[in-house]
Amino acid sequence: MSTTITRDLLKAKIVTDDEVSAAVDVFMTDLTTRLFRFKSGHSLDLANAVRVHQPAKAAVAHPDRNEKFRRGMVRTAILMGCIEAP
Repeated sequence: MSTTITRDLLKAKIVTDDEVSAAVDVFMTDLTTRLFRFKSGHSLDLANAVRVHQPAKAAVAHPDRNEKFRRGMVRTAILMGCIEAP
């Protein structure tokens, strides 16, 4: 059984770029946010996605990093995050 990541759903147009951006916004507002549900019903544990993606984890841990860089790292972590099916 293969693991589905957010990027797969984005490529398949099951989730939108706007939804991924919304997930980034939610996480950046509260770094402990766990559940993010996409309109398709798929969900992602945002905090875990960032925790397991070392560059994103490091970026959010260092407030001296600029906001654009931190958001980009979080977006990458979300795109690489393992999705739960509806």
